[in-house]
Amino acid sequence: MSEYRLKRVQNLLREQISLMILRGVIKDPRVGSMISITEIRMSKDLAYADVYVSSFESAKKLDRAVEALNHAAGFIQHKLSGAVRLRTTPILRFKSDTAIARGYAMSKKLDELSG
Repeated sequence: MSEYRLKRVQNLLREQISLMILRGVIKDPRVGSMISITEIRMSKDLAYADVYVSSFESAKKLDRAVEALNHAAGFIQHKLSGAVRLRTTPILRFKSDTAIARGYAMSKKLDELSG
């Protein structure tokens, strides 16, 4: 699989899953609109996709949202199969990503040092 095609599929999946979250297709109340998909890592054969989710909210809310997304993974895969033209729809595994929170904390520390 070419690296270029892999990146295109990753970006397409990220866009489609983000739209589902923003449009409220996933009706679980634990999944709010403050959730963002930061990265998708796929296997070379496109069979599995690790979806990294981040949020500006607390770590506890992020963990509950990831749990809800993992619970709804089959539903999301079904919706993706209609929106994305692939031979097989990848199996989704959602994982929490605290990069936004770490970046914000680092920014605050830098502001404190300079101020």
